[in-house]
Amino acid sequence: MVQSRASIQVNTNQVGTSPINPYIFGHFVEDIRDHMDAMLAYPLRDMDFESMDVAYRGLSGNWRPFTNGKSTLYGLEPAAAHHSGHSQRIRIYSDDEGYAGIRQTIAVQQDQTGYLLALYARASIEIKFVIAEIVDKTSGEVLGHTQIKLESHNWKHYEARLQVQRTCENAEFRIYVPSEHERWLDHVSTGMLWLDHISLLPSNSVGNVRKEVMEMTRDLNAGMMRLAGNYISAYHWQQAIGPVYERPAVINEAWGGWTNKYFGTDEFIAFCRELKVEPLICVNDGSGTPEEAAEWIEYCNGGVDTPMGKLRAANGHPEPYDVKYWEIGNEVWGAWQVGHCTAEEFAERYTRFAESMKAADPEIKLLACGHDKMDWNKTLLEKAAEHVDFLTLHLYHGCNRFGMNHSTLREDRYKAIVSFPEWTRETVRQTRELFASSNRFAHIKLAVTEYNTMYYPNTIRKGLPNEHTLEAAVANAANLNEFLRNSDLIEIGSFSDLVNGWLGGCIRVGDFYADQFRGKSSGRSENSLTIYGTPTYYVMKMYANRDLGYVVETHTDCESFQVTSPIQVPHLDVLPNLDVVACTNAQGDKLTIFIVNRGLEDTIADIQLNGFAETGTASLLEVTADHYESINDALNPETVVCKSHDLAIMKSQVSCPLRASSIYVLEIDR
Repeated sequence: MVQSRASIQVNTNQVGTSPINPYIFGHFVEDIRDHMDAMLAYPLRDMDFESMDVAYRGLSGNWRPFTNGKSTLYGLEPAAAHHSGHSQRIRIYSDDEGYAGIRQTIAVQQDQTGYLLALYARASIEIKFVIAEIVDKTSGEVLGHTQIKLESHNWKHYEARLQVQRTCENAEFRIYVPSEHERWLDHVSTGMLWLDHISLLPSNSVGNVRKEVMEMTRDLNAGMMRLAGNYISAYHWQQAIGPVYERPAVINEAWGGWTNKYFGTDEFIAFCRELKVEPLICVNDGSGTPEEAAEWIEYCNGGVDTPMGKLRAANGHPEPYDVKYWEIGNEVWGAWQVGHCTAEEFAERYTRFAESMKAADPEIKLLACGHDKMDWNKTLLEKAAEHVDFLTLHLYHGCNRFGMNHSTLREDRYKAIVSFPEWTRETVRQTRELFASSNRFAHIKLAVTEYNTMYYPNTIRKGLPNEHTLEAAVANAANLNEFLRNSDLIEIGSFSDLVNGWLGGCIRVGDFYADQFRGKSSGRSENSLTIYGTPTYYVMKMYANRDLGYVVETHTDCESFQVTSPIQVPHLDVLPNLDVVACTNAQGDKLTIFIVNRGLEDTIADIQLNGFAETGTASLLEVTADHYESINDALNPETVVCKSHDLAIMKSQVSCPLRASSIYVLEIDR
């Protein structure tokens, strides 16, 4: 069988005039499902005893009894003054001559410096100390042990270092009064230990973020990081600033469970500063007010002579954060969103928010919640265009729009999924037409603040997530090519999500697959300490770390494919196997060519450089595997990764072998 060939002509004399904005390769964090649990470094849950005693009477949430005393009692009481959650009371009877406390199953890493143990506690005066330890649940081996002296009958904060001798997936944290503690005479006011907060934080965490997550995120070179999502429409920012003990425990109205109070505004900004990326914050326009949004801006950007700037300084951050980009509205056109409304209602609401927010800081840039339905956008802009700097789009691409499901032939589904850029192209085309229809709209740019493949509704999942396959990476890479081709209009992108959360998170911590109702996949293997990237992670990393300035003209001659769909879909009868876009850097001495082979067969691409470089060596990066359904998971985290090769340049041409269903970046220096 003769291998097919393709031709790519690159004309570096035809260079675009609009610079490529690095914010196109942004990401976003959202308090959805296990996103925060996975991203943050705390191994314990219910650290403030916020959950009720559903599993075990008298014990909060994930906590379990640790006692051999026949009389030990457990109960939840009101939290300490100004604190949230509950206090956990443990009543110990000396005559039992046993030990008594609480325990929780966790996974820990070796830490010779020691996990930072933070404890807020009080006890009856006869209880002088408690033991904190981490034990291998399988063998009983004590991996770490420390004693904490209790100094007060009143509430007091304690800290200690708890060294861990080795990594253990199936460990148990225990805090208890040991049996060897001096005994006392049991009476009505004796033997009581109250715990209001317990947390563990490994010594290598960056702030309160897992070291490995921070390193992998840094490697993404994201440009911009968005704080948003469905939960934001019921999120009141002041509830997650200041001392963490005093932050209230609040139900996550969008996704269930608790909103994570340990990652608020100050922690998000610290996260962005550590990564050297621009923050983008979406305000609560669903249940919030324009005044609340303006105060959030003042908290971030105001001087210490302003009320909110003074509050920020009191929280340990005297210098303004200078957050420039602010988004109003997250999918408010959807019935699932708190504050769901019509386009007319949103336009009026948006204007009120915009005026209030601009009054707080006239230099900010505002993003307005747009839709892939142009009627919504037209109504919004007709009423509020003067207040809009960016219109947002959320672009999720999956099987539903084709009428496909699990019974659809795999190749038919594959072809549908990798047509992602064609759908984006049509939406952008319609948006361009809208912007061109009035001079009032001419200044507005596009921000695609969420995008990804989303194969099926979250309610009908089965097996490992398709979003973690090479197939999904091919679709997302081709979609990024479309962003680059439209970089005169699209200046911001936010891949959905950063860590775990729904199934699309590109950094994976463990093998927990949070879903709409299912929660976990069957066959979970408990590899909770394995942290890895999906194939799309490697695509995002590969694209964002290139030296890009401007798009240059290309022409591709290659074979094509057709999408066969159970329902009629437009413009998908002749699609090129190769999706190609080329860019030069700002200096014009580096050429980068992004090539996505959407075809199901290998091919050889003859790339004509038209004199950019006559001879030399080109660098080729590739994300590929043996099959488009190849997947990274906790047991096989590197099935699909990025690899590099060198190719020869001869007579201003490079012959590039392209595997089926794979993504390539070719870099050439002049």
